[in-house]
Amino acid sequence: MRHTLRNITMAAALLAASAATAQNFSTVVNPQIPASVSFAGTQVSLDRDDMYERYDRELTSMAYTHGNTLLTIKRANRYFPILEPILKRNGVPTDMLYLACIESYLNPRALSGAKAAGIWQFMPSTAKEYGLEVNEYVDERYNPVKATEAACRYLKKAYARFGNWESVAASYNGGMARVSRELESQKQSTAYDLWLTDETSRYMFRLLAMKEIMEHPSAYGFRITPDQLYRQADCKEVTVNGPVEDWATWAKNQGTTYMALREMNPWIRAKSLPNKTGKSYTVLVPKAGAQLRSKQKVTVHDPRWVK
Repeated sequence: MRHTLRNITMAAALLAASAATAQNFSTVVNPQIPASVSFAGTQVSLDRDDMYERYDRELTSMAYTHGNTLLTIKRANRYFPILEPILKRNGVPTDMLYLACIESYLNPRALSGAKAAGIWQFMPSTAKEYGLEVNEYVDERYNPVKATEAACRYLKKAYARFGNWESVAASYNGGMARVSRELESQKQSTAYDLWLTDETSRYMFRLLAMKEIMEHPSAYGFRITPDQLYRQADCKEVTVNGPVEDWATWAKNQGTTYMALREMNPWIRAKSLPNKTGKSYTVLVPKAGAQLRSKQKVTVHDPRWVK
């Protein structure tokens, strides 16, 4: 009898503890999924079950992956003003900036396990194919301007081949040849209607989800003040068209540090630059005080990012 009463008492205590714990959980809100979304000037219907669920999966996942999403929004204030004009100049829809967001979270020093590097995550062979220098001294995959120009060359070539931007995006992940083969073999005209590997199939919807959150961050709980956005440091451009025996000495002569030099120019990959061909490089050198937040002007590239 005593054992029975003890068991009943323990069970009641466990139920009470469970109820108390349940009351402490935060409410988890599922994002609202619209009937359609817009991307690169095209309206994308989400009426079909698979389209709805694929979008819902990525939007839900991204909305609750707060750290990387928040960092991407803050970094966008630094990099979108640099990258956006390059896309416009090349006739590429600015929505394709969100491709860089999902590739690297806009981290110019990003390096994947597969050795894809930079904001646009170019593999070494692809980078060279699209005009970037990649060696032990210089790696232009880490140069946001050069890498974006190369990305535009890739995107324009892919668009000429596919005729729609969703297939271009799929090819950025899965390769042009593979997407072309699947479009032909499955007798479709858009990557939305293809049976692809899970990673590539999800890729297009990650793009759509990133655009949605970055255009309406407050709707997903992101509260950012203007001073919390990352800013560009005011730099002077110095042309280097000869060898540099020691970048640390060079930096000191320019009134800065080797650390600041590498921070502003992540494409520099070694402490020296042989430069036997006399190639010209544009090196960014921060002006005095440019890296001090107290001396920087608060700028907001997109008012939707702040609350």
